[in-house]
Amino acid sequence: MIGLGTIVNVGTVLIGTTIGILLKNGLPKRFEKTVMQGLGLTTCFIGIGGTLSEVLTIQDGEIGTQHTMLLILCLALGAVIGEALNIEQRLEDFGAFCQSHFAAKGDSRFVEGFVTASLLFCVGAMAIVGLNGDPTMLIAKAILDGVASILFAASLGKGVYLSIVPIFFYQGGITLMARFIRPWLTDVLIGQMSCVGSVLIFAISLNLIFNSKLRVGNLLPAIFLPVLFFFLAQFFPTLGTL
Repeated sequence: MIGLGTIVNVGTVLIGTTIGILLKNGLPKRFEKTVMQGLGLTTCFIGIGGTLSEVLTIQDGEIGTQHTMLLILCLALGAVIGEALNIEQRLEDFGAFCQSHFAAKGDSRFVEGFVTASLLFCVGAMAIVGLNGDPTMLIAKAILDGVASILFAASLGKGVYLSIVPIFFYQGGITLMARFIRPWLTDVLIGQMSCVGSVLIFAISLNLIFNSKLRVGNLLPAIFLPVLFFFLAQFFPTLGTL
């Protein structure tokens, strides 16, 4: 069934968020910071692991690297595109609009919950592998997102519910797109996209741990730029060595 992984993902986030809200109502306020930092540490190691698995190589017993220049170019150009589109501000504006219409008064972290959860659930490497057209990995991702949504909701509240909107359109869009473009994509290319996504996951972890404000949303275009370099490499073979 087309889109099964995305449907399951939306369902697990809804269930997880509901559980998190119930826990939030029963937890003292002082628990929030520690819960968020714990989630940040977990996210940090997921991001580092995903990045190193694609960047590091082992040949003849020696450790090397690959695709580092491609990673730099994608992040730099992605930042330019993202800032021009002001993606993160648009996410925040959408969250603020929904907060004004649906959230209870005094829910000051509604927008933060929406933006943070949306970015984490969408930029991950496991969403990108939806290009393979196999729902198995997306269902595994759905379980992980469900657990993460419990922690997010326990700390940030009901804004996490709204993250199902970008999950549905972004991840569902990738799944539908896979039917048409998968024959032209290689496993190496999908790995490069996953690598960029893992770097963004690491950036999200810094926001969670240190309460910093890296504009991860404005880096989202970087995930898809390996596709551009892949097709350009057909005409300029040098780009294939990045």
